[in-house]
Amino acid sequence: MTDGQTSLGMPQLPAPDYPAEVRARLEADAKEIIARYPGSRSALLPLLHLVQSEEGHVTRTGMRFCADVLGLTTAEVTAVATFYTMYRRKPSGDYQVGVCTNTLCAVMGGDAIFEELKEHLGVGNNETTEDGKVTLEHIECNAACDFAPVVMVNWEFFDNQTPDSAKKMVDDLRAGRPVQPTRGAPLCTYKETARILAGFPDEREGAVEATGGAGPASLVGLRLAKGETPHHKIVHPRGESASGEGE
Repeated sequence: MTDGQTSLGMPQLPAPDYPAEVRARLEADAKEIIARYPGSRSALLPLLHLVQSEEGHVTRTGMRFCADVLGLTTAEVTAVATFYTMYRRKPSGDYQVGVCTNTLCAVMGGDAIFEELKEHLGVGNNETTEDGKVTLEHIECNAACDFAPVVMVNWEFFDNQTPDSAKKMVDDLRAGRPVQPTRGAPLCTYKETARILAGFPDEREGAVEATGGAGPASLVGLRLAKGETPHHKIVHPRGESASGEGE
């Protein structure tokens, strides 16, 4: 497939270019990114994040830009951009709300959260609300099983969620009210996240200092690995009150 053909061999109109001032700014950023690598081709992944930070998804214009600055064909760039799910191929929301529906989160309530959010927002998987604020998707494990069920917004953690807490969170996002992740850096927009992923400084206050850590289940495993004996939790028959924990 050449730059001027579709996969069916039909003629394809060339991608439009960025306005001159936008292209100049992106070229300066691209030069900085490419300089980090011994071979320019290795810069393709962060360059795709860069163009995604411009429009919120990877457009034909963005792929053409990446091809131009790296000396690649648009077919080579498209092959990479379509392989990784982290690159959006259509307009998406300011906030990517991902509900983990992998095994543990699912059985802890992730499936229920996802179904209720679809109804609450009036969208399906990988669809965006009419106001352009929220894109909903189900996601795979994010290695936070201690805090299941987990919802992520632009890759920041919202732990131990319920359908009600998740619905309140997306309502706050759409209304422009402050929303604070459970741990990690303050929330930013998807375009801002894409620029950070391109390798530019994260200027959010407190972004460097992680506020989270291992959850209780992992810490129990650590104590067992050290040879410590954890307290056994007494599970009482239904209807009886718990009196505490025993050795």
